[in-house]
Amino acid sequence: MDLIGDIAAIHIPLPAPGNVTPRDCFPDALEQAHKDRQEYTESLDALCDELKEDPLLVALGNARARKGAAETEIRQLLAYAREFHGDRPYKLEPLAEASGMSVSGIRTAYKDGEIDTVALRVGRKPDSRRFRPPAAGTTRS
Repeated sequence: MDLIGDIAAIHIPLPAPGNVTPRDCFPDALEQAHKDRQEYTESLDALCDELKEDPLLVALGNARARKGAAETEIRQLLAYAREFHGDRPYKLEPLAEASGMSVSGIRTAYKDGEIDTVALRVGRKPDSRRFRPPAAGTTRS
């Protein structure tokens, strides 16, 4: 059993014939996946040696961190779609479908913190029509 190799195989699956477009790129995609697996294997092995931690537990922690980052990005994208998209914010239904959330979940998915982060990153304030005042006792720049 090769624990780190198995973890790499789970983390970086090999492409299947017929799943690469255009088809003549399959050998290149397969070669790249093998290279990515090798790099991941070396990186995980080195990290686990340094930390003196179990590779599976490290991989699970890394996956959880990626999941948290993806959830944060989803909330920020929803804030952008609803609060920064001019006179016509994205409708709730397509956002719900694309994000895998319910329509009511979209309404509560992001808070002022996500709006503030998006404003900082895109370099502008939310659309004034939809802009929510700061909560009592806080300030917003």
